[in-house]
Amino acid sequence: MPRVVGVRETGGRQVVVGRVQRWLRVLRADLCTLRADPLPPSVWLRWLPHGVLCMAAFGITLGGAAQLNDSGHLDARYAFLLALGQGGAVVLAMWRPVPAWWLSTVAAVVGAVAVYVRMEAGYSFTWPWTAAGIIAQLLVMLLLALRVPTRVSAEALTVTVLVTLLLEGLADSKAEYSPTGVLAISLIVVVVLLGTALRGRREARAELGRQTTLTAEERARRTLLEERSRIARELHDVVAHHMSVISIQAQVAPHLVENPSEELRENLDGIRQNALEALTELRRVLGVLRAEHPETPEQAADPATGTAPHAPQPTLDRLDALVENTRAAGTAVEVDVRGARRPLPPGVDLSAYRIVQEALSNVLRHAPGATASVALVHYVHGVDVRVVNSRPTRSVPSSPGAGHGLLGMRERAAMLGGTLRAGPRPDGGYEVAAYLPTAPPAAPDQLTDPKDTTA
Repeated sequence: MPRVVGVRETGGRQVVVGRVQRWLRVLRADLCTLRADPLPPSVWLRWLPHGVLCMAAFGITLGGAAQLNDSGHLDARYAFLLALGQGGAVVLAMWRPVPAWWLSTVAAVVGAVAVYVRMEAGYSFTWPWTAAGIIAQLLVMLLLALRVPTRVSAEALTVTVLVTLLLEGLADSKAEYSPTGVLAISLIVVVVLLGTALRGRREARAELGRQTTLTAEERARRTLLEERSRIARELHDVVAHHMSVISIQAQVAPHLVENPSEELRENLDGIRQNALEALTELRRVLGVLRAEHPETPEQAADPATGTAPHAPQPTLDRLDALVENTRAAGTAVEVDVRGARRPLPPGVDLSAYRIVQEALSNVLRHAPGATASVALVHYVHGVDVRVVNSRPTRSVPSSPGAGHGLLGMRERAAMLGGTLRAGPRPDGGYEVAAYLPTAPPAAPDQLTDPKDTTA
């Protein structure tokens, strides 16, 4: 039994000691720390300076009224009006600093004249500035210097100094008063210099922020240009080499065959021509990627080649060449162009050509042996593009593509505010139809059909 009791007492002491140690560790973690626990952001802190100035204005009004009434021997009503003008000027300076300065200065001058008229021999009074008037003028001049250009602050300071010196100069030398002009001028000069310095510091910080923003934008632009240049280099390294090899092999192939047929020569010439055109368009795309401002108007066309040096894509003017290439690949293509041809916006012209090009490429890949027809109808406010192919006559080979062609055509049409429809036909063929507008939608009172073919 004694052993059991001893064990229990030892265990109890260990529990108590453990609890005390844990409590001490918690106390040390709570009190012996330098961690930051800031207050949450509050909108009330933004109005703290306004509240301080309002309290100062209230004190100026009460103190100035009492001083003018008791020591200046002014009527209580007039004393209160003058003090209210000086206190109200402090509040007004938060929104209208120049009118507030005029109000404070006029109230101080009127009060000084009124006190001087009633000044009797045998008593002394702070003149021409009272203590409340000096405080009010200092606050108004500080707010003025913080808000207006330095020129305006200097003008207000000059007028204040001249008014003060003029009052003291016109005063009777026999009048007994405690002059406060030099003190007021000294304090006002210091306050104006302080406010001007703070305003210059604020403007310098704002300018630094603008420069930082411009630097970040310039850095982002340079990063974009570097990324586009890297993409251009990758495209050139991956694609240009292989296209050049294809062109050279197509040029050399007829010399490796004894008595090549005319059809073989034509097909090989077509392969070489397509490879050269692909290289040309690739170089144009790479030129746009490397350009610093690709969205600016293109340079003038080269007189020797007839193409712009940075023109990234062809237009409908090259539709005949596109159709001829498709026919050379073994697909019969018919072209039907209707309506008065008008100059098209660059985006519409490019998108119409690319839709026809992609549709004919799909015919070559997915409908071997089929015939195709291309129909273009030019309207007053748009162009209608339609590519239709018949049922394929041979088995369709598997395509390694990811189906991005139709998606790209839809994106082009949607970007221009047009529509695109693509799908199979009842006879087993396929149809791609797009309408690309060339002008904004008609106003509600405009009754003209957007597809009106009249000039």
